[in-house]
Amino acid sequence: MQVKNPILGLCQTAKFAISAAKVEQCPPDAGYEVAFAGRSNAGKSSALNTLTHASLARTSKTPGRTQLLNFFSLDDDRRLVDLPGYGYAKVPIPLKQHWQRHLEAYLGSREALKGLILMMDVRHPMTDFDKMMLDWSKASGMPMHILLTKADKLTFGAAKNTLLKVQSEIRKGWGDSITIQLFSAPKRQGLEEAYAVLARWLELADKPAE
Repeated sequence: MQVKNPILGLCQTAKFAISAAKVEQCPPDAGYEVAFAGRSNAGKSSALNTLTHASLARTSKTPGRTQLLNFFSLDDDRRLVDLPGYGYAKVPIPLKQHWQRHLEAYLGSREALKGLILMMDVRHPMTDFDKMMLDWSKASGMPMHILLTKADKLTFGAAKNTLLKVQSEIRKGWGDSITIQLFSAPKRQGLEEAYAVLARWLELADKPAE
């Protein structure tokens, strides 16, 4: 029997909390956070907005507009974090270096961070950035769940084949602890699966029976 996911209500009331250019500007390091990462053209903001039923994250036809760590409150103890898009934006090199430095500082030091949602465009998965994030997840022991975004851009069969191929590649290179699914913001595909992951990491879901 399917039980309604407790995170749904929280996501529907999510609100912007603060933007941080540096780790020192982040909210107090307590509670539970799930961060969203991905290349600047991977559909990260659209996915975040679809999951929260809101327009929290800025979407733009110009990839790379997310230049800060953006925190969104679900309740007093739980947050979603929109990380800077990486690897595509036409911005000065020093700014890119600033993003990378503070993104790495956040990922490496944040005790409240319980998991990372990594967005990959289903048409262009496993970029160098994606592999770097997979390496970090494995080395740090940080739980990771991958959304293969823009699944509506491919036929169901082609999208499914890509899912299986990427899943196999990840298992061979990084083990089987990293989970992956298809996702489409316009079609609202994959929401329940993504919500289940968020609920588990944010400690809102009952643990399955042994």
